[in-house]
Amino acid sequence: MTSGRTRICGLIGDPIEHTLSPVMHNAAFRSKGLDYLYLPFRVKREWLSQAIDGMRALNIRGLNVTIPHKVDVIPYLNELAPLAEKIGAVNTIVNDDGVLKGYNTDAAGFLKALLKRGIKPEGKRVVILGAGGASRAISFILAERSASLVILNRQLEFDWAAQLASRLSQSFQSEAKALELNEPNLKASLSQADILVNTTSLGMSPNSNETPVPAKLLRPEFVVFDIVYNPIQTRLLKEAEGVGAETINGLEMLVEQGALAFEMWTGLEAPIEVMKKEAIKALQENED
Repeated sequence: MTSGRTRICGLIGDPIEHTLSPVMHNAAFRSKGLDYLYLPFRVKREWLSQAIDGMRALNIRGLNVTIPHKVDVIPYLNELAPLAEKIGAVNTIVNDDGVLKGYNTDAAGFLKALLKRGIKPEGKRVVILGAGGASRAISFILAERSASLVILNRQLEFDWAAQLASRLSQSFQSEAKALELNEPNLKASLSQADILVNTTSLGMSPNSNETPVPAKLLRPEFVVFDIVYNPIQTRLLKEAEGVGAETINGLEMLVEQGALAFEMWTGLEAPIEVMKKEAIKALQENED
């Protein structure tokens, strides 16, 4: 039941039909007895500045930001958290009486999912597939924690990977290099890797029979983290599990980054298990 005191939070992006965030956050608000409501807003690129003006005018407490706005939203904010500024992308906004501050909880959410498994990035050799927004956030948090990185990206978008690796090498003491995503480079990189992270959409429903890595290149000593969360267990994770590797699914990162946003907006500890349970339930209903 909403009232004149209801605080509004939400998501802006295009498209947004697939999002699990309303299910997760509204369940979290209910479990904490908060008079908050989370709504998805489809916002086209050309309306982004008006949407952010609307956030101030309507006193919307917080927004998550997804594709294609994570970079473009930055000029419309009053300030950035240091990590969001380094990464150059924002996925969470907090509104304090019209002052809008941008954060990146993708990076911290990924790291929390790793650390909860007892996996520390320091000194690890990490192969990252893809060089988009999520890859950028993950690469920065890993480089900051002294991991060495190889970023593999498709030929058409190779420049993004090269620019990202160059910026990481300049910003941190960690080694970072970019290679074209093909089987010879994949084989050579994985032969020396500890952790494999897939940030591409390969394997995402409805194309769940696809995988970015041939099963023959997977090894039992790997940690394989696939940030795709639909399906919860991708073909990559199934095949990695089949050779005895440790696997982490994308739902872990999704819930952790959502929990961090919840805490920024409410000042309360997030009910992570409630959020995870509702996200899994929604995914299972979508499969039926």
